[in-house]
Amino acid sequence: MDFQMMRVQSLSEGGIAEVPAQYIQPPEERPPISDDLRVIDNSDEDNVPMIDVFGFDSEQRDTVCKLIGDACAQWGAFHITNHGVPVELLDQIRGVGLSFFKDCPVKDKLKYACDPNSPASQGYGSKMLRPKAEAEAETSTVLDWRDYFDHHTLPLSRRDPSRWPHFPSNYRQVVAHYSDELKLVAQKLLGLISESLGLPTSCIEDAVGEFYQNITISYYPACPQPHLTLGLQSHSDMGAITLLIQDHVGGLQILKDSRWITVHPQSHSILVILADQMEIITNGKYRSAQHRAITNSSSPRLSVATFHDPAKTVKISPAFELTRNSSPPKYREVKYGDYVSSWYTKGPKGKRNIDALLINC
Repeated sequence: MDFQMMRVQSLSEGGIAEVPAQYIQPPEERPPISDDLRVIDNSDEDNVPMIDVFGFDSEQRDTVCKLIGDACAQWGAFHITNHGVPVELLDQIRGVGLSFFKDCPVKDKLKYACDPNSPASQGYGSKMLRPKAEAEAETSTVLDWRDYFDHHTLPLSRRDPSRWPHFPSNYRQVVAHYSDELKLVAQKLLGLISESLGLPTSCIEDAVGEFYQNITISYYPACPQPHLTLGLQSHSDMGAITLLIQDHVGGLQILKDSRWITVHPQSHSILVILADQMEIITNGKYRSAQHRAITNSSSPRLSVATFHDPAKTVKISPAFELTRNSSPPKYREVKYGDYVSSWYTKGPKGKRNIDALLINC
């Protein structure tokens, strides 16, 4: 059996008893055996903050800004409720994604296969890093226990629904609607995050520029040996801000104070994850969230991550307002396209890519 060419879902549903070698994480990266989701139960007090944004009502803005600022500084992530995205749409995007993975025949799914020789190419795939990275990055030969479909959704010049699944029949309409709604939420959040730092409302959005948005639906099949694998290896997102929803199974973990905290699934909230360019723009006052996905032996899991990134030609540096007086720049300026290339070539491995931009003062 050619495991290299098979999708993870096919391996899982084929009834294998042992994980193929290329999916086994090095010992230092493996989750503890107790991290099987059947026994995880973090308390609500020991979890990502939940913030009611009151539909982004201006009368609540000061209160919400303070809560968001605290969450950004302490976690680099937070849930939001009353965000304005219809709950029916959240259910629909999860529903069409699950239907594609569970109900669409493999031969039909493969019609939408992404280019294996191009990083971040649109389509259906399992492997994320560049092929040449295997000889260069110590972690890139280990594969994640997941399949995914990546959609290029914004700007509209990148949006080509004909390259998205035709099954179920409303798939393309749902993804396009979801894309438009999440863009609005991301813009409003960037304004609140800017204000929480005492910056002009438009400061961070102006630094990022026009959103380049991708929506990635990830499917994590049940794994016969979850203590040896990761659904998604430890990393911080490379862009500006990520908006994520999960199903009821859970498996996302965020690193806080040297501990991996399992994020409780919240069906109608949106998880906000700060990414690396946000850390640069805020000069490290808000750090990107290091996170990973663990697997389990009994239930497949689905998540929908919506990434909002700068254009590859945009140069990112700390905001001028945050680098005056006694707070010099902590990060070197970087062209976003160069950062993306480095990320995909070297592999993520925690936060090593953003840490490489630190200025030694």
